[in-house]
Amino acid sequence: MVTVSQNTGFQSDKARSLILWFDEIGISDIPLVGGKNASLGEMIQQLTHQGVNVPTGFATTAYAYRYFIASAGLEAKLRQLFADLDVEDVTNLKARGKKARLLVMETPFPQDLRDAIATAYLKLSKKYHQDTDVAVRSSATAEDLPDASFAGQQESYLNVVGVEGVLAACHRCFASLFTDRAISYRHTKGFDHFSIALTVGVQKMVRSDLATSGVMFSIDTETGFKDAALINAAYGLGENVVQGTVNPDEYYVFKPTLKAGFRPIIDKKLGSKELKMIYDDGSKHTKNVPVPETEQGKFALSDSEILQLAHWACLIEDHYTQANGNYSPMDIEWAKDGITNQLFIVQARPETVQSQKTGNLLRSYHLVKTHKEANPPQPLVTGRAIGEAIAQGKVKLILNVNKIEQFEPGDILVTQRTDPDWEPIMKRAGAIITNAGGRTCHAAIIARELGVPAIVGCGNATAILKTGQEVTISCAEGDEGRVYHGLLPFEIKEVALENLPRTRTQILMNVGNPQEALSLSAIPNDGVGLARTEFIIANHIQVHPMALIHYEKLEDEVKTKIDQITALYEDKPQYFVDKLAQGISRIAAAFYPKPVIVRMSDFKTNEYANLLGGQQFEPKEENPMLGWRGASRYYDPGYREGFALECQAIKGVRDDMGLTNVIPMIPFCRTPDEGRLVLAEMAKNHLKQGVNGLQVYVMCELPSNVIMAEEFAQVFDGFSIGSNDLTQLTLGLDRDSALVAHLFDERTPAVKQMVKMAIQSAKKQQRKIGICGQAPSDYPEFARFLVEEGIDSISLNPDSVLKTLLEIAKVEENI
Repeated sequence: MVTVSQNTGFQSDKARSLILWFDEIGISDIPLVGGKNASLGEMIQQLTHQGVNVPTGFATTAYAYRYFIASAGLEAKLRQLFADLDVEDVTNLKARGKKARLLVMETPFPQDLRDAIATAYLKLSKKYHQDTDVAVRSSATAEDLPDASFAGQQESYLNVVGVEGVLAACHRCFASLFTDRAISYRHTKGFDHFSIALTVGVQKMVRSDLATSGVMFSIDTETGFKDAALINAAYGLGENVVQGTVNPDEYYVFKPTLKAGFRPIIDKKLGSKELKMIYDDGSKHTKNVPVPETEQGKFALSDSEILQLAHWACLIEDHYTQANGNYSPMDIEWAKDGITNQLFIVQARPETVQSQKTGNLLRSYHLVKTHKEANPPQPLVTGRAIGEAIAQGKVKLILNVNKIEQFEPGDILVTQRTDPDWEPIMKRAGAIITNAGGRTCHAAIIARELGVPAIVGCGNATAILKTGQEVTISCAEGDEGRVYHGLLPFEIKEVALENLPRTRTQILMNVGNPQEALSLSAIPNDGVGLARTEFIIANHIQVHPMALIHYEKLEDEVKTKIDQITALYEDKPQYFVDKLAQGISRIAAAFYPKPVIVRMSDFKTNEYANLLGGQQFEPKEENPMLGWRGASRYYDPGYREGFALECQAIKGVRDDMGLTNVIPMIPFCRTPDEGRLVLAEMAKNHLKQGVNGLQVYVMCELPSNVIMAEEFAQVFDGFSIGSNDLTQLTLGLDRDSALVAHLFDERTPAVKQMVKMAIQSAKKQQRKIGICGQAPSDYPEFARFLVEEGIDSISLNPDSVLKTLLEIAKVEENI
């Protein structure tokens, strides 16, 4: 008898159904239809009314699989075949896997199972069109569990059409329960091969071959930061992103202010997206074709689409968190239909790595500098860092999966990309390096699950790295992973975060690199005392703002270079605004809702001149340290337009992204009147003090800031002591001069007296005052002095936060 469940009047026993429709099943039905299918049903039933689009379809059941196995007596044959299985022996594994798949494929489906699948497919086709195109995907009953993803272990087939095509694809899916990688993975995870059943999802295709598709996570995959959604996107069908065939675009969205109605896209990175998978009219279902260079140079998604997907990621995560009774970040596949231009969710499963970690231990890796004066080592290869660890070993370059038996435990695997067939050696790798792929590709997912550092999307790793070469792989320097020549010294620091003391003095952090912000936010802190815009401008923007504003006046050679950097922008100044806003917002989001004090640009003229196009707009000064810098530039006709771009970036972060924890800070402000000129300039650019809670701080780094602190307090909302400049100007020395470097010391009585005066004056005027200079990071005794004087906050370099926190707690006990 054929059992094909119907949506209306469904009374039959689910457990003995051969077929179940997605709208009849939910997450509680994993034992019946597998994780993938149960999740699709859950979303169709629970989230479509909230606007989440999910293509419909049906699933073969675990009962159908077991019925197939039992009717042909396959279990006894398979058990006999696996009696001497050795997953550590690649040759043994390959032989057993091949025979197992052959056994399944040579065994025909029972007639009633064939009829059930055919009837359901024909019903689905009636809803759309004859021989409707479907995706046929395997879904194991032990799949998509919180602690084991089974991602990609079994087969999926796209653009399958016709009854016979669907039946053949379902049969191949059943056989794929015994792929080499699935056998190895189950063995590693401790699952019995015969306790797991294989179900198949048959789902209407989304025509992303005519548009875009990708993967998103509702959590940052590398740091475990919970408040960001990460989205990858490329052209064509999504298999290329999942398999790591292409380097996709990458977008980050900040979830808390997205939920409040803002548009917080805090980062956008362009991927090369060189190939796209489309439908094939020939014997194969799909094929890859090159993407035109003009399309490669564009983002695959609009900002509105990025925000729509991120909104759905929030809805899906919130639903599963409520359903599971605990925090449940999600790994989601999405697709855009090129005919209707609608977005769809085509899969959702639990994220299985960061969600399983406890937050009680902070482990950090650091390369050790052996000679302070020596130039830092330059990487041989760079890509996207997976994880935050450092590893070392000898390169093993393998381009063909059939050669994996050459691999030795601890080798550094270097290849074009990986798929599940590589997993038997991935678990033995010291690290993994691939030419292709993004953060959501197969290599990245498996590396995270195994706890193996990886660098993906390098582009040229297989051309540069050679078998036997000793290398150091660093994923501990932000988003960019780096491969260095040789075995560089490194250290691992572990700190238990339980029972850390709380201090009256706020402990803030100095953060320059936005790419490190999500990771750094895990260190106990009260916010950011100094976010340096100079790092963002020099490293991420690279172009002088005035060169972008007066682009038409530039020399052709400079124009050409700027064109390459700003290829996505016809409006050149907007490039500066967007990039600066993204850098600031990533830091602000990482620490939200804690305060993030952002210093407006404080380059000296010689440093500004080094930016692309800068020579044309910067004077040559005898002493740039004391010249045209900080506040004096902001209202000057020579830079006023550039400062306006900085203000637009801050406004965008606060007003458009909702990150109102950002507090702009004005550096090198010589007089209170100059401060008023700067505030007026900010107001012209719609940054008015007091509006939308805007505070503006000032650096206290000049003797005049200390002597006239009470007058400055009438202009600004708070102070941050810059001990570096305050020391050099109090002692009358050039901190860049080696001849007087031995005299530079913040602990001298004169400097300490200046700091004491500043704190007293700020307190008298009821203004916040902190310090963001180097001194408290370097000298615990200076930190003690600050606490004793009653400073409100101390901003430290990240590597000295915990050490200084404990020191401050001791001091406060004795005050």
